[in-house]
Amino acid sequence: MAAIDDPLLAADEPPAVRVLRPDGASEFFLTADHAGRLIPRRLGTLGISEEERARHIAWDIGIAGVTEILSALLDSTAVLQTYSRLVIDCNRRPGHPTSIPQVSETTPIPGNKALSPAAVAARTRDIFHPYHDEIRRRIESRLAAGRRTVVVAMHSFTPVFKGEPRAMQVGILYNRDARLARLMLELLRAEGDLTVGDNAPYAITDDSDYTIPFHAERRGLPHVEIELRQDLIADAAGQRIWAERLARLLPAADARLKAQGR
Repeated sequence: MAAIDDPLLAADEPPAVRVLRPDGASEFFLTADHAGRLIPRRLGTLGISEEERARHIAWDIGIAGVTEILSALLDSTAVLQTYSRLVIDCNRRPGHPTSIPQVSETTPIPGNKALSPAAVAARTRDIFHPYHDEIRRRIESRLAAGRRTVVVAMHSFTPVFKGEPRAMQVGILYNRDARLARLMLELLRAEGDLTVGDNAPYAITDDSDYTIPFHAERRGLPHVEIELRQDLIADAAGQRIWAERLARLLPAADARLKAQGR
């Protein structure tokens, strides 16, 4: 049996992070904290069924496909997490109560119960840090080269949560700096066929989020978090429709932001 301080990932397993278009010319920089649903072999199934591991509790359904297409359309660098948020949530600070959830929505996660500090440290070291170190290095490199960088965090949400339907198709999230978010809200509402969430179905906070506060807010970078409803992007056709819409609206919003001197 492997010692707890051995690497969590075997040599033949995918790395914790994948990068699309590392040399992309766009000012947009995409992240996808919950793009993958893999579980390291060493952790087995975390004690839950394949059916449960395919649900939204394990990943943001459809967001990998949208991010991949959007990256291509914008020629933007994108950084995506490979492993399930049930292993460790890369949009929570380590140590947060929901960083390694023992219950997700209403589903118990047996493999996350009674973890030793060393087991928690292994997930943080081999899943969380490689992902965020990649984002940090790339943003710092861009800034050192004088490249303007607009961070767009890509997420998806369920059409029904704990029995409560969600009518909105898209949500725009922000915290302290709402300038780009407000412009995206305006443009999405002007489309005429959408119910748009304003800091809904979630809102960014320092406690509940990590990627935007840590990588964008503290550096003063323009940013927005986008939430897409999962039933609209569950297949390739829906993913392309939304990627094309965002590839049209994000540059338009950013052009308005630049005109405001940001």
